[in-house]
Amino acid sequence: MTLLLLLPEVSFRSVHREYSVEYAEKQHIAKKLMSELAANQKMHKARIFSLFLFLFCSLSPAIAATISGAGSSAAAPLYTKWAEAYNKKTETSVVYQAVGSSTGIKQIKTKAVDFGASDVALSLVDLKHDGLIQFPSAISGVVAVVNIPGIATGKLKLTGDILTDIFARKISQWNDPAIATLNPDLKLPKKAIEVIVRQDGSGTTYNFTDYLSKQKTDWQSAYGKNFTIKWHPELIQAKGSSGISAAIKKTPYAISYIDYNYVLQDNLDYVLLKNRDGKFVAPSADAFASSMINSGWKTQGSFEEMLTDRPGANSWPITMGTFVILQKIAANPEKAIATMKFFTWSFMNSDHLVRAVDMVRLPDSIQARVFKEMMTVADASGKPLQWIPQ
Repeated sequence: MTLLLLLPEVSFRSVHREYSVEYAEKQHIAKKLMSELAANQKMHKARIFSLFLFLFCSLSPAIAATISGAGSSAAAPLYTKWAEAYNKKTETSVVYQAVGSSTGIKQIKTKAVDFGASDVALSLVDLKHDGLIQFPSAISGVVAVVNIPGIATGKLKLTGDILTDIFARKISQWNDPAIATLNPDLKLPKKAIEVIVRQDGSGTTYNFTDYLSKQKTDWQSAYGKNFTIKWHPELIQAKGSSGISAAIKKTPYAISYIDYNYVLQDNLDYVLLKNRDGKFVAPSADAFASSMINSGWKTQGSFEEMLTDRPGANSWPITMGTFVILQKIAANPEKAIATMKFFTWSFMNSDHLVRAVDMVRLPDSIQARVFKEMMTVADASGKPLQWIPQ
């Protein structure tokens, strides 16, 4: 029986526990495993995956390092939690700047950081052009939030059409007949709607406007979907998710959109949205998971498609993935390895922290593709990075 056949076909986490041999022995085992992999291209995928995790997580000795990332404000709470847990285990520090998806993409393109973070998947054309790879880290959602004195959180109902018209300034009063008809039990104020939007380049904005574009064709033609939008001149603009949260709190009769974790963190009032199946739903991790389950993410292991407006009675209409972006040719191989080890460890050991920030863990089929993407990162000569010290 070959050594590879001894690898258990079990969960990712058990792989790391199974191999408690000393480091010198691990090097010897790894070389045999690599030879076995090269000789047996039809190997069962569970065993290949076990090999990947063994190589990624068990071989290199822990070396204290500092890695840097920048981008998505939605992902910041998760990466902060992961970084704290990882630092306790490895003494590796992760410095993350929540500067918005657009800036995060720019910084990884210029190699200013070790990883970028975006709430929108880059196209395959863009990845190839800029020499990048990407993979998702978790799933969350964008939430419409309001500050309407006298109306409690989760009481106001809106449809996609009405939400679109509000942000296009076609509906400008809270007691507009369209809103009143939908909410007969609420005493809607005869007040102007103060609309607050993101000023900076944001993946949250991209996902929000992608959803609005799917509701009404006139939004698509007038505004479209993007990280930044040329908003109606009457709208109030704020920078960052923290800026949106502060603005909505101090502005009576306002509406905006924000990442779900900020809704919980800052105790913001959310609205119920009518989903594709005609059900009014509240934002939650379970509602985000429903959208993911009813998409190619779950059925095909494909994470390029948007998660907005997915079918499912419990699906939240503005669900989104959040992504990590790396240079495919590592400018600093040691930092690249440290970065990938950080995310690999987090996937294997920190599902509870994903739920703690009300996000959704990736399904196993997606995690398998994540590790495959990591394996393509190479050094300047084009040789895939080896995590075994030479």
